[in-house]
Amino acid sequence: MATIHIDGQPFAARADTNLLQACLSAGTDLPYFCWHPDLGSVGACRQCAVKQYSGPDDTRGRIVMACMTPVTDGAILSTRDAESLDFRSSVVEWLMTNHPHDCPVCEEGGECHLQDMTVMTGHHARRYRFRKRTHRNQDLGPFVKHEMNRCIACYRCVRFYRDYAGGEDLAAFASHNSVYFGRAESGTLESDFSGNLVEVCPTGVFTDKPFSSRYVRKWDMRGAPSVCVHCAVGCNTILNERDGSLRRVLNRYNGEVNRYFLCDRGRFGTGFVNAASRLRAPLLRASDGSLQATSMAAALALFGEALSTGPVIGIGSPRASLEANFALRTLVGAQNFHLGVSGIEHDLLTLTRDILRVSPARIATLHQAEQADAVLVLGEDVSKTAPRIGLALRQSVRQASFEAAAQARIPLWLDAAVRSLGTDARSPLFQATPAATDLDPIAVANLRLAPEDIARLGFAVAHCIDPASPQVVDLAEAMAGQARAIADALLAATRPLVVSGGQCGSAPVLQAAANIAAALHRTRPETRLMLTVAECNSMGLALLGGEPLDAAMEALEAGMVATVVVLENDLFRRVPQARLLHALARARHVVALDHLASATTQVAELVLPTATFAETDGTLVSHEGRAQRFFQVSFPVAPVQDAWRWLRDGAKAAHRHDLDWQHLDEVIADLCAAHPALTAMRGAAPDAGFRIAGSPIRSETHRFSGRTAIHANVSVRDAKPEANIDGPLSTTMEGYYGEMPAALRPYFWAPSWNSGQSLNKFQDEVGGPLRGGDPGIRLLDGDPVPWRYHDAIPGAFQPRVDALMVLPKGRLIGSEELSDRAPAAKPRIEPAALSVSPAMRQALGATTMLSLTGAVHAVAVVADPAIPEGVALFPAHAHPFPGFADPQWAETAAP
Repeated sequence: MATIHIDGQPFAARADTNLLQACLSAGTDLPYFCWHPDLGSVGACRQCAVKQYSGPDDTRGRIVMACMTPVTDGAILSTRDAESLDFRSSVVEWLMTNHPHDCPVCEEGGECHLQDMTVMTGHHARRYRFRKRTHRNQDLGPFVKHEMNRCIACYRCVRFYRDYAGGEDLAAFASHNSVYFGRAESGTLESDFSGNLVEVCPTGVFTDKPFSSRYVRKWDMRGAPSVCVHCAVGCNTILNERDGSLRRVLNRYNGEVNRYFLCDRGRFGTGFVNAASRLRAPLLRASDGSLQATSMAAALALFGEALSTGPVIGIGSPRASLEANFALRTLVGAQNFHLGVSGIEHDLLTLTRDILRVSPARIATLHQAEQADAVLVLGEDVSKTAPRIGLALRQSVRQASFEAAAQARIPLWLDAAVRSLGTDARSPLFQATPAATDLDPIAVANLRLAPEDIARLGFAVAHCIDPASPQVVDLAEAMAGQARAIADALLAATRPLVVSGGQCGSAPVLQAAANIAAALHRTRPETRLMLTVAECNSMGLALLGGEPLDAAMEALEAGMVATVVVLENDLFRRVPQARLLHALARARHVVALDHLASATTQVAELVLPTATFAETDGTLVSHEGRAQRFFQVSFPVAPVQDAWRWLRDGAKAAHRHDLDWQHLDEVIADLCAAHPALTAMRGAAPDAGFRIAGSPIRSETHRFSGRTAIHANVSVRDAKPEANIDGPLSTTMEGYYGEMPAALRPYFWAPSWNSGQSLNKFQDEVGGPLRGGDPGIRLLDGDPVPWRYHDAIPGAFQPRVDALMVLPKGRLIGSEELSDRAPAAKPRIEPAALSVSPAMRQALGATTMLSLTGAVHAVAVVADPAIPEGVALFPAHAHPFPGFADPQWAETAAP
């Protein structure tokens, strides 16, 4: 650590940072535009000027740009010197000469970094009287709105989009006063992370288009900390609500998980909360076969009767909270609780849980994945199944350039210099997948193999690293050479990372990945393992435990079930339609609890409307076993309520008293008592009784206004605000806001910092963890047990002449149920097509009849040179095969 003096006060600072980062970490208000903690420094805006002195006797000093000046021990600087203040004010003034000054109509108004910095520099009078430079805006697709005239040329957008996220269709055009940031022509931004432009841009050039369609001023929205529900990564988010409507999703910083960025699915996929397909009232099957709205009392009476009629089974959901699944498990009994996933996925979840519990290699966080200096990906297209992991792996390949920069004594924050030096220096990233992925351009080698051959390659790599690992016999010479090369690269690394998952539906692939990580750990103790799972609470289900969905189908088919209760799960996405309809027809009562109408709710006798994740509190467990709490931001209109409350009320209607919960904390207490492995989840967030200075945390800003005016045409009386009895957040602007547990922070704001850039006020060090620690509790970290290598090595893949092995293909939008219901995301759903090798495409033609999940439909066929012979890919859960999620052999025929 170094000691620097800022405005006469000594502060400790890291020697490997720049003066801007040191000043911000010390709590100093120093303006900036182009610098970003994860993007580094380029010195484009000249806004962070400070006066630096050569020593105590230097009274004159010199102006330096803080973001381009390294920290040195004993450095003396002034941020308040008159010359530096005047310099910064003049810089803002000429940056603003062409700005339209349209704050009253700008969507960024109220949380605009440009506004904050302009006020901070003291620039308040406009002297420029000439004609402004103007640009035409572009249509950039359904997610991002473009207003180029507000640009101040900080270059943050292209640095994130191209350099950090790997996008190629956004660039800087022209130069000087005519510089233009956009596409070569109007069109939808292609990157899966385009929405981050909204938060990265310090002005209103890139704004949230879906939010603009139902715009409200930023200070007039309630906020709540939440967790993304669209994959298993567990990215932290902030939800904003106004008048009972979810308006937008913002990134919520978690230093170990998503840090500063979200994928577009997580940011724009929450439109299902406000969708017209929401279930708003209980539905009962009428005598004519239609579903008719009924009263809550009538619904509960029938629910209680159904629960009292013969054997009852419950089918849980990997997209429902731990608390809701536990309530259903308690209602029906552990032996009658089913996880709501297919037999294949159930077995893979169980295997993943067991591997992560006992592996000597520790589970990687996303931040650790970014720091890996060699990566092997086995069988998983993480760019689509877990996009934020893909973004992290993009950063991992830069580790070699960081080492080169360190040798050349170039500080890592000097981004342009480090990238220039590291143009040809990349850390190795190997992929063994059935088809091309978005990470192909940065990988050292991309091996295209069927799942069996991916597993065999992985077992061979493990054997090359540790001869005690099982050997793969009759391995082709070419594959043996590839295994050796991968093993050598991993052994040459200090922080190797192995990534895999269940996309291929192959247990041997997961076992091979576990073997590699364990073999590496013998000599590389910083080895990390990352295994992805399918949905936001898949790992929570695995820890809770239960039977596979196949067992429920068998019990129903055998006539052993009188009542089946389905929790937030469209079973038609998991079971072939004909089989499911036959099985459900054998039950006397089918009760579905969900917030979205689906094929399952359409065949239920009774449908109970549940609250979405935005309307309730609960816990999700990410792929790394991190339990995280999400909090209610809006209040559903009765009879919509939490799923666990419907189950509790149903038990009461059935004259049972073992689910006598009043608050979420009581559910959590019983859950932890019944499942010791989940006991630590209590630490994910404080309970509902948590107070600071006797007050709950306020979820509305101190500027919140207009609550009465919303419904002034009905009544000018201000209705009493609703209260969240399950969490420690106040639903009004009354309450505490200051130092608080990071898991409870509903928004980021500090004096003079109204934008998301205020985040630096809540970190001990800019770019580091939040004060008090990042949110979440890891449940799978423990003392590893003695490791035994897996030895179930499969035989080589054998193509068939009469069928294709069809594997599920991930899509950013369209393969995940909730984002598929978001109106803003629908235009980004790619058409479904069967991807095959060029030779197979020639044989099948442009269209073929495909037999899949027990149905036969005509589908389009496209060629993909990366796909091996005998293998095909079709998007998971896509029309006309919504039940397709697991690999299977499929026949094709001419239409």
